[in-house]
Amino acid sequence: MHPTRLTAAVAALALSASLATVLAGTASAAPQAQPVPPGHGRSLALAAADTAAASGLDELRHGADEDLVRTAVTPWANGLYYTAYQRTYKGLPVHGGGDAVVLSDSTGKVRDVTGAAAPALKLSTSARVTAEAALATARGQLTAVESASAPELTVLLKAGKPVLAWHTLVVGTTAKGLPSSLDTYVDARTGTVAQATDKVRHAEGRGYHNGNVTIDTAATSMTDTSRGAFKCGGQNGSAYTGSSPWGNGGANDLVTACVDIMYAAQRESDMLKEWFGYNGINGQGGMVPARAGLTQVNAYYDGTKTTYGRNQNGTNQLTGIDVVAHEYGHEIFDRTPGSAGSSNENGGMNESTGDIFGALTEHYANNPNDTPDYTVGEELNFTGNNQPIRNMYNPSLINNDPNCYTQLTSGTEVHAAAGPQNHWFYLLAEGSNPGGGKPNSPICSGGPSSVTGIGIQKAGKIFMGALLMKTSSWNHPAARRATLTTAKNTYGATECNAVKAAWNAIGVPAQSGETDCGGTSTPDFSLSLNPSSGSAQPDTQVTSTVNTTTTGGSAQTVQLSASGAPSGVTVSFSPSSVTSGGSSTMTVKVGAGTPNGTYPITVTGTGSATHTVTYQLTVGSTTPPTGCDGAEHTYRGTLASGQAAAQPDGSYYYAASAGTHVGCLRGPAGTDFDLYLQKWNGSGWADVAVGGTAGADEDTSYYGTAGYYRYVVHAYSGSGAYTLGLSAP
Repeated sequence: MHPTRLTAAVAALALSASLATVLAGTASAAPQAQPVPPGHGRSLALAAADTAAASGLDELRHGADEDLVRTAVTPWANGLYYTAYQRTYKGLPVHGGGDAVVLSDSTGKVRDVTGAAAPALKLSTSARVTAEAALATARGQLTAVESASAPELTVLLKAGKPVLAWHTLVVGTTAKGLPSSLDTYVDARTGTVAQATDKVRHAEGRGYHNGNVTIDTAATSMTDTSRGAFKCGGQNGSAYTGSSPWGNGGANDLVTACVDIMYAAQRESDMLKEWFGYNGINGQGGMVPARAGLTQVNAYYDGTKTTYGRNQNGTNQLTGIDVVAHEYGHEIFDRTPGSAGSSNENGGMNESTGDIFGALTEHYANNPNDTPDYTVGEELNFTGNNQPIRNMYNPSLINNDPNCYTQLTSGTEVHAAAGPQNHWFYLLAEGSNPGGGKPNSPICSGGPSSVTGIGIQKAGKIFMGALLMKTSSWNHPAARRATLTTAKNTYGATECNAVKAAWNAIGVPAQSGETDCGGTSTPDFSLSLNPSSGSAQPDTQVTSTVNTTTTGGSAQTVQLSASGAPSGVTVSFSPSSVTSGGSSTMTVKVGAGTPNGTYPITVTGTGSATHTVTYQLTVGSTTPPTGCDGAEHTYRGTLASGQAAAQPDGSYYYAASAGTHVGCLRGPAGTDFDLYLQKWNGSGWADVAVGGTAGADEDTSYYGTAGYYRYVVHAYSGSGAYTLGLSAP
């Protein structure tokens, strides 16, 4: 152990996984068929969409017992309509695959079709477990239950296999007193929980953050009936009563907090209608109610409401424009087709959606007390360090969040995973070098030389249109395809090519079937690797495909080369040059005497411009060592020399009571890996226990009070895979 020689990697981790991160989630509801307003063009568009669903989407259906049921129709610009479809089996809704969206126009032409592929279904729909018993099981997962929806018999696709299940949303608190909104599926045959996803991730008024503003309320209640069931009050769910002017402008006056909440949420609703032609937060003119006064450093959406707490120092409520609009951005994500998925990548895009709508609402409101920008929570001092909690133009400036799609892993914490799409949105709206006092934004390896922005209003409308094409399999490649389709059909070639350049700039490659933007642009190309990393033993070889994409102008010749390979490693390309749009096979040969370790190799493409991508080569064993068998939880990972990682899964855990924390680290043979146990002290992570040896294996034991903890694994010397076991009170 080397406690006095923490590397920059460990120092950076000391800022990550901040408790100040806005925790938010989503909830899905059974689709309800939406009435179609009258109109000849609308009828033609609908007929075209239904025909596509009946014939062109047969790959999503596999038998006479299955169907696609229209659940929503959303009018768009230029006579376009988005029509969403829910897959059913013997009349039961199917969750987890098979949903689809058709984009059609008022002439009856289908412009695009997106769908979440799913396997054929064959199962009994007779439930052995009653709805009442399933509801009791679902409610039993939480210590205190605030509400639970009526169970609905559904078909759940779990790991590609169908399960007959009762679906319900249970809202309340856990045994640790944390808010929870469990989207729960109880197996209708066995009565056990098949899947439970927590959707909470961790008038005139005198506002505190926004100054004296105008809000819409009833005469004696903070209720806005013009926007559905929208109201704001305390933790008991009742709207505050009184009369205008609302609030006293105090930092911690909760009626004042509701002034700020209602102002931001109403401006967001107005922005959606005025800028995008979309009918409010939920698409039907309304939004969920809001609650102020949570005694936590937290704000969240749980499918039934938004809730807002206070900052770390207790100096103000977390009700700034971008935070409120972020939470209602989760409702937008939840209420658009495909609802909210449970994958880590999908969760990161959900968080990014909240950030994007926060930025959009700030720009629309243009309030001098909170001037428009592309940072999150910059006015609220979440953790007492006077820093925002996320940065959209350069996500790595906060907690070293990833800027690029290629930096995401399955374990990236969801708020950090918002980075790539946030970065894409800034590039699309403002560009890489916008000028006018706006910050420059970096371009990821292999991307175009520069990106020219199209303005935040156009960027926002393209993003909103893409959300209307969302399905349950939503990810970054799907978002690229959907935004290109929306940009071309809403605006044209210039905006479409800008969208393409922004995705290329964050490393999301071209997708099969994506639209051809047309038009002309400056000749350019991008590079990508598949895979972008690999491992080999000495005296063997590994391959990767180098893909090129024409991102501007005509296709061009791209010469390929590599640098940075360690002694004994050779890199070759077949062919050594390609026409952009083509691919080449890269072969990496590892010599017999190459030492174990992880080595970055730079692949360069040279044409009208020069672009690079990085290939991570690991020499030696990548199998995590065994050990730590008695631990309650086990985590595994791979580190290069000098790198560090936080566990569990890039985040932290909460201990509700005092007790002993036991850590067990088993690193690769011949290396020196270090283990740190850290505790959140209110403003940062502090070491409370460190391993005591200088080698691959280390153990820690620490008796501590209740609080938030995490482990940091540091590769002080050497590279390879490790196993971490931990037990907590």
